[in-house]
Amino acid sequence: MNAATISAEPGQRRDFARWRRRSRLIRRLRILLPAAIALILLSMAGFVVHATVMGGRAPPSEGDEPIQLVNPRFVGRDDKGRAFVLTATVAVRDENDYQRVVLDKPTLILDEEGANPTRITAKSGVYREDRRVLNLDGGVKMNGSNANFDTASSIFNTATGELEGQGQISGVGSLGEITAKSYGVYDKGERLVFKGGVRGRMNSK
Repeated sequence: MNAATISAEPGQRRDFARWRRRSRLIRRLRILLPAAIALILLSMAGFVVHATVMGGRAPPSEGDEPIQLVNPRFVGRDDKGRAFVLTATVAVRDENDYQRVVLDKPTLILDEEGANPTRITAKSGVYREDRRVLNLDGGVKMNGSNANFDTASSIFNTATGELEGQGQISGVGSLGEITAKSYGVYDKGERLVFKGGVRGRMNSK
């Protein structure tokens, strides 16, 4: 008998080769896909940890900074209805004490609506909203119709409208030159009271 020879057709060989390639691809994907997923999960976990750590070290945002006003203008009246105006270059509310407002180069105008308003300027100031008291410090200058004085500090009570100060004061009033250790301004600036080592030189008529 003649031996039988079995051979695959060219088309069958091509199909078999494609099947083998797909089989190898599938085996590779079964290895690569889980590895890729694991890598992605690790990257996400690392990002979350990094964001958490860096977020805790981040500096305070602008919302945490003290409230600051540029060229503020405060308008009010004392208990007798007399108007006063307080302005400043910058006003910053104390982040540790909400009732305390720090002022840079404040200017206070007493009895603004009157015929003879009094103007007080200083290098710095602090206004307590709860006490309604304004403290002025550094190169305080008071200018009014009846007097022009320089002093170290002044305290203005926005409730009573009274201005008082401790420290050397010197200047020129309607009657002449005067120096003292303390003073008070009352009745819309019409009455000035000086105390402590008062010295003056009266103007001759």
